[in-house]
Amino acid sequence: MQYSFYDFLKLIGSLGLFLYGMKIMSEGLQKAAGDRLRSILTAMTTNRVTGVLTGVLITALIQSSSATTVMVVSFVNAGLLTLTESISVIMGANIGTTVTAWIISIFGFKVDMAAFALPLLAIALPLIFSKKSSRKSIGEFIFGFSFLFMGLSYLKANAPDLGENPEMLAFVQNYTDMGFVSILLFLLIGTVLTMIVQASAATMAITLIMCANGWISLELGAALVLGENIGTTITANLAALTGNSQARRAALAHLVFNVFGVIWVLIIFHPFMNMINWVVDNFFHPGSPEVEISYKLSAFHSMFNILNVCLLIWMVKLIERTVCWIIKPKEEDEESRLRYITGGMLSTAELSIVQAQKEIHLFSERVHRMYSMVQELLHVEKDDDFNKLFSRIEKYESISDNMELEIANYLNQVSEGRLSSESKLQIRAMLRVVTEIESIGDSCYNLARTINRKRQTNQDFTQKQYEHIHFMMQLVGQALEQMITDVAKPEHQPVDINKSFNIENEINNYRNQLKSQNILDVNNKEYDYQMGVYYMDIIAECEKLGDYVVNVVEASNDVKERKRLGIGES
Repeated sequence: MQYSFYDFLKLIGSLGLFLYGMKIMSEGLQKAAGDRLRSILTAMTTNRVTGVLTGVLITALIQSSSATTVMVVSFVNAGLLTLTESISVIMGANIGTTVTAWIISIFGFKVDMAAFALPLLAIALPLIFSKKSSRKSIGEFIFGFSFLFMGLSYLKANAPDLGENPEMLAFVQNYTDMGFVSILLFLLIGTVLTMIVQASAATMAITLIMCANGWISLELGAALVLGENIGTTITANLAALTGNSQARRAALAHLVFNVFGVIWVLIIFHPFMNMINWVVDNFFHPGSPEVEISYKLSAFHSMFNILNVCLLIWMVKLIERTVCWIIKPKEEDEESRLRYITGGMLSTAELSIVQAQKEIHLFSERVHRMYSMVQELLHVEKDDDFNKLFSRIEKYESISDNMELEIANYLNQVSEGRLSSESKLQIRAMLRVVTEIESIGDSCYNLARTINRKRQTNQDFTQKQYEHIHFMMQLVGQALEQMITDVAKPEHQPVDINKSFNIENEINNYRNQLKSQNILDVNNKEYDYQMGVYYMDIIAECEKLGDYVVNVVEASNDVKERKRLGIGES
């Protein structure tokens, strides 16, 4: 078999198409699917067992564990699944892929998802050019989905065709009589083969050929199958290269899960093989030796994955902690999901309010972090660093919008439960707080956009203007810090609202003073009119941001005061 440099380039190009499809699909999901798909996925993954069953079902339907894990990674990347939920779905995918092996063995039937890629592109084309953003996002998702499966198909097509040329592997007969070392060697061969071929089903076919030809024993075939389980994780890890930390952790969890499973099976390898032989001989009664080998390898694959899931389903949290320890979050990563509010409410509406309060405190901390980035943006000089930070602020603004919507929807759900009159008032005030915090996020984004517009003129503020902006931003920063302190205070502890009012008065007075001074400075030609506009836009936006901060403190104080005094609706 000839494998030229041109074939290698086609392989790399296939990988590029696969990764690009993953990226487009994930972005399209994030924009289009949002809350509807999240609620469906949350319902399907309410606990570990339903998560596993979801993975089994999806993999059995699309007949590719690689495709399932890649989609799960994209869901995590888009913030539609948590890492914990993704691990249980990936466990299910491992069982689902054994269903595929049995279907192939018994019916010889397999759906080729790549065959639908071009027709799907035809469906997506008018959606991409739609003026409606939701349709455009759906079009992007379908495009990404098609590219992803086309990439997977091309990866398989352009990989060295070992399935058609099994004689290339005939040399392995020289290494079959080294005892347990042979088992470890064939485990490694199976891993590398699956990484190259990019399909565990193809490697399974190669394994069956080698066993049927008598090149290797059933035990060494089983070792190859174990290697395939590790090798198949490469697809998800490749897909996660373009994703965030959580996506890379989900892909790594797949690898950790399979590696751990392989380790415990190797410890009890020979007794495990004896059990498989006994089950197949007593329950399946295979006819020919080829069918017997096929059944025993399929049974080994199934039993290994089912027992591995049964064992590790109780260790999801441990796996999560392990991958989080291995992969540290990147600085620009930010979890786009809520931390304290999960799918469904708690046992009582009153307890659900406590969860919502924690989430609001986290929300306020995030907008404060966003404001700190804006302060940093003002002095970034390099174009790459500026664009990177500006993109991060844009992402925070999007997260801010999502958090407002999700917390508000959750509070509306809670308000439908049985609540005291004080709690109803509390929810009303919390909704106001959430709206005002989101407005702070909008103001931060407006400040970043003004700084960006100023930068594009290739002009700069004077030293005096910078001093004024710094002092104004310092005042607003103090107001935000005071707001976070007030929001975090327990219900029984009153808020000293006067501190926030004093800072707000100082901000207003300073804004008025700078407004008058700006007119004089422009007239005195200290800077041109356009720079004066950008300068006052920043000052005015800071003052507006200060107003939103006071609104948050007022609403927060109002609800705490009423709760403390036990005042309900009159």
